[in-house]
Amino acid sequence: MNAMALIAPGAFLWLTFEVQALYGAPMAGSAMWFGIVAALLLCFATAISYAELSKLYPGAGSSYFFAEQAFLSKTKAFKFARMAKFITGWASHLYYWVYPGCMVGVTALLSGFLLNQFFPDTFSGGFNSPLFMYIFCIGFSLGVAYIAFRGVTGSTGVSVAINVIQITALLIFSVMALAYRFQHPDGSRGFQLVNGTPIDYVVAQEPVVGDDGKPKVDDSGQPVMQNKMDDKTGDPVPEMKDGQPVPFILTYGADDAITQDPVDSDHPKDLTPHFQFHQTAGSVVAPHGLSYMFIQACVAILILVGFESVTSMGEEAKNAKRDIPKAVLLSLAIQGAFCYLIEYFAANYFLNKGYTLTNAGASGAPLGDMMVIVGTWLFGSYSAGRAFMLIQAFTVFLALIGTTLSCINTGARVTYAMGKDEEVPAHFGMLHGTKNTPHRSIWALAILSIFIGMATVTVYLGGTTPSPLDPKYHNIWYSFGIFNPDLIAKLPNTLVIVTLISNFGTFLLYMITCIVAIVAFREHHSFSGFKHMFVPLFGLVANLACMLFYVVGPFAVSGMSVKEPFIALGICAMWGIYGGIFFLRSSKKSSKQILLTEKPVIS
Repeated sequence: MNAMALIAPGAFLWLTFEVQALYGAPMAGSAMWFGIVAALLLCFATAISYAELSKLYPGAGSSYFFAEQAFLSKTKAFKFARMAKFITGWASHLYYWVYPGCMVGVTALLSGFLLNQFFPDTFSGGFNSPLFMYIFCIGFSLGVAYIAFRGVTGSTGVSVAINVIQITALLIFSVMALAYRFQHPDGSRGFQLVNGTPIDYVVAQEPVVGDDGKPKVDDSGQPVMQNKMDDKTGDPVPEMKDGQPVPFILTYGADDAITQDPVDSDHPKDLTPHFQFHQTAGSVVAPHGLSYMFIQACVAILILVGFESVTSMGEEAKNAKRDIPKAVLLSLAIQGAFCYLIEYFAANYFLNKGYTLTNAGASGAPLGDMMVIVGTWLFGSYSAGRAFMLIQAFTVFLALIGTTLSCINTGARVTYAMGKDEEVPAHFGMLHGTKNTPHRSIWALAILSIFIGMATVTVYLGGTTPSPLDPKYHNIWYSFGIFNPDLIAKLPNTLVIVTLISNFGTFLLYMITCIVAIVAFREHHSFSGFKHMFVPLFGLVANLACMLFYVVGPFAVSGMSVKEPFIALGICAMWGIYGGIFFLRSSKKSSKQILLTEKPVIS
């Protein structure tokens, strides 16, 4: 249940759908479902390695502990044991220390979005308040850390409740989304979303008037049009025919499914295909292209990681050798192969002319938009659809608590294991006198998560061109921040950067663990060529391929920015260099051997 809470499909569909729609746009979003399948294969290969290692070496520390034990058990490779465990532990921290902060940040984004739903006159729907998000990062990180501090039993109880709620909620939405598509065939009247409001009619158009009072025209001399809004209510004005609003008709033709649109606003005449929605159910599950699949698989790593977290709780399990391997594989199977594949199929199949992938990429909460539409259709009013969305958003918030909690529990125990070995400052290796939890590691990780969360939300719209901040929101909540659309479009996206740093840490950790699995079983009586050689090698190559794709992808695939992956790689490289320096200095200071000359006795 702790591992399932970290994978959290009820949260990540809401949080990552926008990133998956944007990254690799305009066409890579077509392979979203198949990309998750590819990522699942990679994760299962790694999960099998974790499960096999946990049978051999049940204990706290996860991969860090596995690396030491695997090398110490070998007749020749034992000399690399200390180096292997430090490299593994250092890579673990790149994942386990960044990931909780990323979750703190995205929870702040969700909360900022919901503020507009409750206080639309105070908080903008286009920009979250930076001040609110910073304050939220502090409170949320410390609150979740307090739950972790109280002990694993209480954490598991929270995780059980959160898993039940989020799985129920996502299945309800999935059924409703599929029902909407089935009940709205080609040629039927459906909904479109205009300024956050679902309407089932065509909106009247009017010319855009410039500052000089004259209508604006495009490069071809045609007037630039915009939706006509009621001056008093702010509602869309319907286009009328025979005294009745013209109905909005859904079509699923090829010309609407893939449109020819400008590459960007700076090149209005350079048209390129843009994926908008799937014409058939078969299209949802098709790969559509190797590069598209790679893009989606690399993003999907973020939503699938967490299955390995339970291996850090070996000292707290009643029967670690039996139960932890099952937990690793079952958590990934239930949340990944069942929940994610259902909900991503439903969300992708829901896309239509009234709500396209382009709309999803331009929204701060595309799943919230979908929930408003299906709720309005099923329950008969916008207020009911909005209420349904808010209830679902609350379950997402709960799921994020479980995700952040589980990751802090795991990260703190890895740090605790390294502190106990004095590979990091020894005070991290201390347990609380009454709670029996690694309290110093927990609170250190909580403080770090506050700052990483703040970094995550600082330019979360980077690389996009949002509408300018409405002057009516010039209040204390927007007293600082970046709100210039032209500047935002040029800046790297901090949400993507922090996500990629966490992903790169994941790739490194998973690759190292696959190597450790090969080493661990190399001279063992239970060695299996398939489980202990082929599967880890596949996991190693797949993780490496995903990481390398971030290096070459921006130069080969339209829509992939070079800024975010290379900034993330640079930060990871600095972390690695600092780790090497720290290791050499600490070894010299403590007079520890870097390469062991004698094989210690394993108790």
